Amino acid sequence: MRVIAGRAKGRRLRTVRGYAVRPTADRTKEALFSIVESRFALVDARVLDLFAGSGALGIEALSRGAARAVFVEQDAAAVRVLRANVELCDFAERARVLPMTVRRALLDLEDQGERFDVAFVDPPYRSGLLAETLHILGTTALLSVNAWVVAERSSEEVPGERYGPLRLTRTRRYGKTSVDLYCLANEVGDSGQRTE
Repeated sequence: MRVIAGRAKGRRLRTVRGYAVRPTADRTKEALFSIVESRFALVDARVLDLFAGSGALGIEALSRGAARAVFVEQDAAAVRVLRANVELCDFAERARVLPMTVRRALLDLEDQGERFDVAFVDPPYRSGLLAETLHILGTTALLSVNAWVVAERSSEEVPGERYGPLRLTRTRRYGKTSVDLYCLANEVGDSGQRTE
């Protein structure tokens, strides 16, 4: 697994062994960032990487110019790898790692007045955590006015179309993996979602 573009391009990231953490494939990651950057400027963005695993998504965003990233991961082995990857890419000053559950982290971050421009949500497949996390993001004040949420899931799962003001605007399928793009309803036209 490597950083695809930007300042840390080509850096090989460490991964976590075992089935508890499933890294995003380079092909899917490249497609995901293509979707994001066609709609949203990552430069100076505040990024939230949930179920971060090795940190590949947040690190990619930092490499492409994001101002800072908060990584949330509860698995101890994954946290060690994540911290090593952040150091490897020289992003320690722009990164914060929270070794806790996503639910607790989101509530703590809201209490701290944090706001994010883009959030990556990549929970274990078919765990029920995707809907729960999107609901929290959609009903708290964690997202900035023009924020986007990118969710990765099993293609067998059916995404919700709305979570509070978050609305599903696009879905792309890559074999067994699908990527959903959500944004605030007042930032979307009336055309609804597109699936590709």
